[in-house]
Amino acid sequence: MARYETGLFIYNGNEDSNVLETNLSQTVPILTQEVKELKVLQTDSLDEFREACRNYGPEVDVLFILGGDGTVHEGINSMADLERRPVIGVLPGGTCNDFSRVLDTPQNMQQAARAIIKGEELTLDAGKTNNYYFINFWGIGLVTQASFNIDEDSKNRFGVLSYFMSALKTMNEATPFEFTVTVDGEKLEGEAIMILVMNGQFIGTRRVPVPSIDLQDGLLDVLVVKNSNLKLFKELMTMKRPWANEERFQELHHLQGKQVKIEVDSSQEIDMDGEIKGETPADLEVLPDHFTFLSGGPNALHAFSEK
Repeated sequence: MARYETGLFIYNGNEDSNVLETNLSQTVPILTQEVKELKVLQTDSLDEFREACRNYGPEVDVLFILGGDGTVHEGINSMADLERRPVIGVLPGGTCNDFSRVLDTPQNMQQAARAIIKGEELTLDAGKTNNYYFINFWGIGLVTQASFNIDEDSKNRFGVLSYFMSALKTMNEATPFEFTVTVDGEKLEGEAIMILVMNGQFIGTRRVPVPSIDLQDGLLDVLVVKNSNLKLFKELMTMKRPWANEERFQELHHLQGKQVKIEVDSSQEIDMDGEIKGETPADLEVLPDHFTFLSGGPNALHAFSEK
């Protein structure tokens, strides 16, 4: 007996035709074994993708998205307001595929399909800010500048390496800004080069070393990065150690809460799940148990389990 009665497999038809043909041949036959009626839909524009998610979301039991973090981001934003939301399966078809890594999904397409169709259904929190939703992270400062500095040609040629090339360049050009962050009534002020509000645990294929990040705890983790020097990286690397005393950190502040307000002295563009959307100031809140995703492995959501 099939696991699901109805499903939608959705993908961007503007990708390289040879890559698409391979990806489809490696995934669709596997998924159809567990979905009685699976519709495969090619979209040729972002508007068409959003419309398909909104229209089919309430009608199917499971919706598979073939794409990267930006595609997943658009999918959740299209379905966040639906009364009935489908179970979502993510097939890692992008550059970094950070959210699929949160779900412990294999990066090989065929292995990913086999894993998620048998994977556990996980009910996860989401973040909401102004008119948008995010599932992995919200950020301003260094992280946004790194996104701007990624050259599209380099991205096509070097893939994941392009993110790190951009990050290294951006660190040398990081511009500090004055901020006020209020988390559940607790206020923090100062100067920073980056503020991250984490729901998931990966950025640029790398795990953010904060043990408390949990997509099922009804809380957002706020990281305020003051400087891009070696002391910062030492503090980042020690956050996962049981003996670490965050109160003694000088370059990094960490807070948790349900309601977050962020104000800065000059408007900052916002990076959500790798997509540049909106500007500060911003009010953020957590939406507990808002989406259901298929896990890709036994270490899904576990911040520091070994792969």
